[in-house]
Amino acid sequence: MAAAQIGESLNAIEAFHRDGAACLRGAFTDWIDVIAAGIERNMREPGPFASNLVQAGHSGGFFDDYCNWQRIPEFTRAVLESPAARLAAQFMRSETARFFHDHVLVKEPGTQKPTPWHSDLPYYFLDGRQTISFWIPVDPVNTATLRLIAGSHRSQRLVRPTKWLDSSNFYAEDDGYVVAPDPDQDPALRVLEWQMAPGDAVIFDFRTVHGARGNDASTRRRVLSLRWLGDDVRYAERPGRTSPPFTGHAMVPGQRLREDWFPIVWPKGRSTYEPAASGN
Repeated sequence: MAAAQIGESLNAIEAFHRDGAACLRGAFTDWIDVIAAGIERNMREPGPFASNLVQAGHSGGFFDDYCNWQRIPEFTRAVLESPAARLAAQFMRSETARFFHDHVLVKEPGTQKPTPWHSDLPYYFLDGRQTISFWIPVDPVNTATLRLIAGSHRSQRLVRPTKWLDSSNFYAEDDGYVVAPDPDQDPALRVLEWQMAPGDAVIFDFRTVHGARGNDASTRRRVLSLRWLGDDVRYAERPGRTSPPFTGHAMVPGQRLREDWFPIVWPKGRSTYEPAASGN
């Protein structure tokens, strides 16, 4: 790796730990055709969790689906062969990178609905600091950008999770959570936001509060998210069914996640991936 690239990588790692997010330019340039083909396959052949997050009577469409990486070969390749696992371990400062799940997010042209402010960790049965999500668009992103609140990953309290379709509470009992901050109402909060080209990726901590604008462009905004776990992540209980639900796992609080469902992909020599594994 050239000295300039090493410097850029170190700067991005520092930004990630300081702000909870960073933008990696060109990290997946060689993988855009593969990922785009996988997204199109996913939309033609949706999984059991697929939904449209735009309510009837509202403009556009927001396709949402996850946990399809083992049945969609393009996603399998992206998880196992792309730079994602290596970069995840590097940025998490973890010896290993364990794959958690994939998530496809497609906003059709004219979709006014924004993705609400939230953080990912409260939806998951996880606890730990070494987490990372890649947000990888396969189309140019000019207005339908991902927005992240700098430094929000350092909060000691979890943000209340809500249902994206109607903003209702995700869990019936959710005491102990705090309302998501809204930088559009609080100008003191610093928002990170980037225009992006296909091949760029935003990386962020599961605790980082983020949202996304609607899509007022004339083309789709197609995104694949790949979510990874580091050495310190353990199973944790939540006050209800998590998303993804991953039912029947038989894990107990404080336990490392089972490797037959959530394989270690990095380093390659320690990979625990088995083609027959299934986490759904």
